[in-house]
Amino acid sequence: MNPFDIPVVAALLAAASQALGALGSLVTPAVAIVIVTVLIRLALIPVNASVVRAEGHRRRLAPRLAELRRRHAKNPEKLQAATLDLYRDEKVSPFAGMLPALAQAPVLGLVYGVFTQPRIGGAVNPLFSATLGGAPLGEHPLDALLRLDPSAWVGVTVLAIIAVVAWFHRRQAQQLADPALAAASGTLARVLGWMPFLTVVFAAIVPLAATLYLAASTAWTLGERAVMRQVLWPRLGVDPRPGRPGRPERPAPAS
Repeated sequence: MNPFDIPVVAALLAAASQALGALGSLVTPAVAIVIVTVLIRLALIPVNASVVRAEGHRRRLAPRLAELRRRHAKNPEKLQAATLDLYRDEKVSPFAGMLPALAQAPVLGLVYGVFTQPRIGGAVNPLFSATLGGAPLGEHPLDALLRLDPSAWVGVTVLAIIAVVAWFHRRQAQQLADPALAAASGTLARVLGWMPFLTVVFAAIVPLAATLYLAASTAWTLGERAVMRQVLWPRLGVDPRPGRPGRPERPAPAS
């Protein structure tokens, strides 16, 4: 069963599609997609701030967790107990940030439906009849590329943007990773490091409207996380600079 056929979801999907169509009549459908993406991301800033704070807490505790792993390497029971004690003493939940991240799912799922469902409210999705640079927003970029369609350059360009953003996501994650944990994870850490590029693969096989949404959304997330870390982490006693967990360094007093 298609979850978008559930009556409540279908009604919300139809309303969202109509709102997007109204906005698209004022600008263009492609620009409307970007505007809607930005508006949604702005609305989700408080939720994402909670995720970044949780990330900061984990980074602050990383050196002490590494010490616990070293001290209790041969005793998993003691390691688990000591880890839980540390989180309790610091008043930090090991699952902090997970609930806010999951809270975004319904909103993002609805948006995904508007950009991917060929039929909404019993009619053809009006977004799919629009074009960007001659490329239909309802066509998959990979299909256009395989057909050597002249408009395939649009999808390729958007995919290239997503790939560049994915590279920066990967680089950012590598810079902020706990070296000890990365070394312990070995091959798994290296494989997971390439996960951001799965977005490129996914974006190639969805309608161009969704590809455009993914480009705007991932680019926003990259910039948003970078800014939030600079603003929020120092308040937690965490240096946002790569490879510098713990309290930010204070400048030496002037002599």
